[in-house]
Amino acid sequence: MTTWHDRAGMIELMEEMPMQQITDPSVTWHSTIPPEPPAVLRELVAAAGVRFNGDDPWDIQVHDADVYRRILSQGSLGFGEAYMDGLWDCQRLDQLFHRLLSIDADERLGGWARLRLLGEILRHGLFNLQSGRRAFQVGEQHYDTGNDVFEAMLDPTMSYSCAYWQRADNLDQAQRDKLDMICRKLELQPGEHLLEIGCGWGSLARYAAEHYGVEVFGITVSKAQRQLALGRCAGLPVRIELMDYRDLAGQFDKVASVGMFEHVGQKNYPAYFDVARRALKDDGLFLLHTIGSHVSLRRTDPWIDKHVFPNGRLPSARELARVLEGRFVIEDWHNFGSDYDRTLMAWWERFERAWPGLAGQYDERFQRKWKYYLLSCAGFFRARQGQLWQLVLSKRGRAGVYRSVR
Repeated sequence: MTTWHDRAGMIELMEEMPMQQITDPSVTWHSTIPPEPPAVLRELVAAAGVRFNGDDPWDIQVHDADVYRRILSQGSLGFGEAYMDGLWDCQRLDQLFHRLLSIDADERLGGWARLRLLGEILRHGLFNLQSGRRAFQVGEQHYDTGNDVFEAMLDPTMSYSCAYWQRADNLDQAQRDKLDMICRKLELQPGEHLLEIGCGWGSLARYAAEHYGVEVFGITVSKAQRQLALGRCAGLPVRIELMDYRDLAGQFDKVASVGMFEHVGQKNYPAYFDVARRALKDDGLFLLHTIGSHVSLRRTDPWIDKHVFPNGRLPSARELARVLEGRFVIEDWHNFGSDYDRTLMAWWERFERAWPGLAGQYDERFQRKWKYYLLSCAGFFRARQGQLWQLVLSKRGRAGVYRSVR
């Protein structure tokens, strides 16, 4: 862990400037520091085998020295926004983030960035950022971005969650394999009623109805998702509503939640699982598919929170185990987080190929934001900070033996 003594260069640099000049994003350092990075930043990235303006594909190519001030004052938020603004580039962002996150560089930067991080921890601790009043914010900001973007990036099933690559060699097959594995894990039978909490564009609902003969009730907080999902599921026994999970009523044979739990928030975990428990019949099964964190965190990355998934939060294994105790029996816990790296890289390749057709609707800053989002997340999973879990849960009174499916 870097100490304050090790950061002496950064402190001296910052003490030479007024507070307003350090923290005000409108102020640049062009006349204050040389193009070379401060020693604290150079040493930090060097620990990951990264250089500023080096020759390796994962090196950071700086176009504007204001990048350094943004990193020192704003941490990961400043780093990401500087990339969106074109102040730096990198040939292989995925490799850069794999290297930085492998040494937990996001936790090692001090100074004003550490104070901003503390502010994020306090914000998540003091406020319920995923309350019912805020439930639709992520739908409006992210999932309503534009169906054309997601149609260009995703596979034909429109699955916006980790694919399963054990037997697949392309994204289309990997997503179909994931959907089929979910149905098999749930032991779906014709005529059963499936509740999907967070149904996206209807990928699982359509697949389960077509291939397993079930009736599906799906909910989403995105108007754009619902509109497209209804069209994709036309003629099938599928009903989709714009609804927060807290408003659910009724009981179902099986329950699934794929890629939605990341928006629930720790303060709401008990309420979420209580809703799922009430919705599930006594002999039913509940499959939870979620990204997880390798450690318990009290915050979300500030850049992701602001620009991609507002109010999101990743659970840890300890947090899940604690809230599930007394509510559900854990029948199976399956981790295939490394598959998310490959999924994100496939999404980026599809988005990059489609960009010429999207460029008229979206500007270059959006393109850079999307690239940073997908490739930084690929590095996040490659560094194994990120996990991908599928849990199969049941009520304690369920009869029979559950056999895990892969």
